[in-house]
Amino acid sequence: MSVAVGQTARRTLTLTREHVERFAELTGDYNPLHFDADFAARTRFGGLVVQGGLTTGLLHALVAMDLPGPGSVFLSQQWKFTAPVYIGDTITAAAEVLSVHPSKPVTQLRVHVTRQTGETVLEGEAWCYTLTPTAPS
Repeated sequence: MSVAVGQTARRTLTLTREHVERFAELTGDYNPLHFDADFAARTRFGGLVVQGGLTTGLLHALVAMDLPGPGSVFLSQQWKFTAPVYIGDTITAAAEVLSVHPSKPVTQLRVHVTRQTGETVLEGEAWCYTLTPTAPS
């Protein structure tokens, strides 16, 4: 796949209680902000929020499957969470190619994630490397 400056991609997911439970089972992240409604209601978030890894996970899928695409991995990420993501939110991860290295399969992306209201919940930048398999011998 040829990648060019200005190219964009998007990926959307509605986050459920099941996503939060499955993520916790995989990672051990049972923070009460994700599971204890009374605890979460008494915080500045005002309710249960999903783990940040679910939000960034959608960016991982976008990079690996859409832009730059299959064979791509993150070299680095620099992003910040600008708002919480709540159970039931539909988030959209988006990426735009800022630069493509002239001699290496390295791509710089602007990334952001928004919720269904249009509010940005994450913004930043990432560098990706795209691996190409060699021909079978």
